[in-house]
Amino acid sequence: MASTPFMIAVIIVVVAIVASPVMATDHWVGDDQGWKLDFNYTAWAATKQFHVGDKLIFKYKKDVHNVYKADQEAFKSCTPSSDVTPLTSGNDEISLTSPGKKWYICGVGKHCEKGMKVAINVWPAESVSPAPSPSSPGSSSSSASSISLDSKFVAVIVAAFAMIVVIMT
Repeated sequence: MASTPFMIAVIIVVVAIVASPVMATDHWVGDDQGWKLDFNYTAWAATKQFHVGDKLIFKYKKDVHNVYKADQEAFKSCTPSSDVTPLTSGNDEISLTSPGKKWYICGVGKHCEKGMKVAINVWPAESVSPAPSPSSPGSSSSSASSISLDSKFVAVIVAAFAMIVVIMT
């Protein structure tokens, strides 16, 4: 029969592997720069990977910017739909509840035309995403900081470290 430390290590690894797909990531749009003019949101999104269950957080000066959910046509034309209510709190959170392309724009003045818009691709929560592609926004690793570590990867590393510590004691 297996030793108690070994069984504890196995349980830790199993829990980490089972729990890791349900770990969501909060994506601060623009990272520490926030939602503002003179920022490349296409480049920002290209460094992230978005999954169902994650959140987008738009931080900006209230009454200076806003956030509209858009469709592809509204995104291209920078024209917010009249049937969409803008988010205006300056600290807006959007839960990503379904896979697929998502588009967001600022509807203030000519801000969208000046680059205040972001397109992302949301992957299913349980899927393993394909390799990053420069032409596909939002198709690489995710993080709310400038150093990018996937929470699932961190959970597995922590579990493996715990297993090694338990086995060695």
